[in-house]
Amino acid sequence: MRASGRAADALRPVSITTGFARHAEGSALIRVGHTEVLCVASVEGRVPPFMRGKGEGWVTAEYGMLPRATHHRGEREAARGKQSGRTQEIQRLIGRSLRAVVDRRAMGEMTITLDCDVLNADGGTRCAAITGAYVALTLAFRHLVRMNVIKVVPLIGQVAAVSCGIVSGEALLDLDYAEDSDADADSNFVLTAAGGIVEIQATAEKAPFTDMDCLSLMSLARAGTRDLFAAQTAAIDAAGLKAAA
Repeated sequence: MRASGRAADALRPVSITTGFARHAEGSALIRVGHTEVLCVASVEGRVPPFMRGKGEGWVTAEYGMLPRATHHRGEREAARGKQSGRTQEIQRLIGRSLRAVVDRRAMGEMTITLDCDVLNADGGTRCAAITGAYVALTLAFRHLVRMNVIKVVPLIGQVAAVSCGIVSGEALLDLDYAEDSDADADSNFVLTAAGGIVEIQATAEKAPFTDMDCLSLMSLARAGTRDLFAAQTAAIDAAGLKAAA
């Protein structure tokens, strides 16, 4: 039994609140245990210079942590004048994950930016950001359909992400901060509902891990993302019912 009382294969409690940012085309506040990330989708009728004339859209992301998202106040990256390497790596991961399930030609030449801001961090912030950003992106596309900007929602799949790790020799799903900081190995799995793999990040922290360990983590991630896909779908459906009311 883990310190949280969860079984090895149990997610933390997950909730997704849509429409949190009232001015945005799509938004979702995702809570995974004590980790909370606000994901906001903004639409612009243009694409970056390298995409012009291709007839395709672009989906990108920005990621950041509020100064007091952790136990001690962190300096704002804007005050330092540059983003950390960690921030850049995470926001590129979020962008890649979302583009993997979008038909960008069906978007036309527009850009959707997903701003993922961590309000409270207790492990798994990048995974929560990807999972919540998918919901915000879906709602933005549905808004564009309602406004007759595009004809169909240009999604070709559903994506979510979850962390797993080896802690004290045991494979665990959805690590919180205390578990992550003491892990023998940790990993992040970005998977699709159709069974595809978008990205796997896996690192030995204390000692190398085995093929069997990796397979155990993958099995946990598959089960965990099934629950996340269900939570995403429920949140999107509830938002649709609210919009139709």
